[in-house]
Amino acid sequence: MRARGGVVGDAEIVDGPKPKHAQLRDILRRMAEQELPPGSPVPSERDLAQRYGVSRITVRAAVGQLVAEGLLTRAKGRGTFTARRRMDVQLYLESFTDDMRRRGLTPATEVVSCAAEPPPPAVAGALDLGPREQAFRLVRLRRADGVPLAVERGWYSPRVVPGLDRHDLTTSLYTLIADTYGVQLDHAGQTVWAEAADPATAKLLDVRAGSPLLVFRRVSSAQGRPVEDMTSWYRGDLYQVTMQLDRTDPGSGPHHSATRR
Repeated sequence: MRARGGVVGDAEIVDGPKPKHAQLRDILRRMAEQELPPGSPVPSERDLAQRYGVSRITVRAAVGQLVAEGLLTRAKGRGTFTARRRMDVQLYLESFTDDMRRRGLTPATEVVSCAAEPPPPAVAGALDLGPREQAFRLVRLRRADGVPLAVERGWYSPRVVPGLDRHDLTTSLYTLIADTYGVQLDHAGQTVWAEAADPATAKLLDVRAGSPLLVFRRVSSAQGRPVEDMTSWYRGDLYQVTMQLDRTDPGSGPHHSATRR
C-alpha cells in the first residue's frame, strides 16, 4: 500500500520492511546532495509530513539523522537548511588570502583589534621574548564570498615586525611581512584540536555558542627566528582536514617481519 502525500521526483514512501523514517531520510539525503544548492531551505516538518503521509515524529527522526550527519543544519527561528559544503584544509604553510583565491573564492578580512600587549607566558616563550617585552596581538575575522569562516587571534614578535599595527592588516599578512619586512616565513609547527564555540567567537562566526569548531595553533618562524604564534578557530560545519599518511618506520605496523613471542 502506498503512503498518502506527494513526492520529490519519483520518490515515494511505502509500507514495507524499511522503516518510513529511513525512507524519508534517503529522500531528503538525495534532495540535499543532488537537488538543492548549499544553504537552501528544506520544507518544514508540517509540509514534509503532509507531502509524504507520515507523522511529524517520523519527519523529525529523519531530519535529525541528517543534521547529525552534517547534510542539514537547523537555524533557530528560521528552519532547516542544506548545509554548506565543507572546505578541505590542507596542512601546509599558506596564507588564508592565497588559500581562498586558489579555491576561486573572494577573501575578505575584518580587523577586530591590533595592539601591543604583554603576551601570556606560553606565547612569550614561543616567540622567544623576555618577561617584560610586549608583542602585537592581532584579532581578525576572515570571510570567503561574504561567509564568516575563521577567527584568528595571533601574536607577532616586535623584533621582526616593528610597527605592525601601523599597516593595512586587511590583506594577506604573510605577503605584508615579506614585502615590508623582507621576512619570508619558511617553517611552522601546528597543533589541531576540536572545541566548542564560546559566546564571543560564536558571535563573530555567526553560529550558536557551543557549535563545533576546528582550532589550529600555529607557531611560524623565518630562518629559525620565531615570528608568529597564532590560533585560528574555523567553523566545523564548513571545514575538514585531510592528511596523507605514509609509513615512515618500515619496522613498525602489521607487516613487521620480526616474530613476536
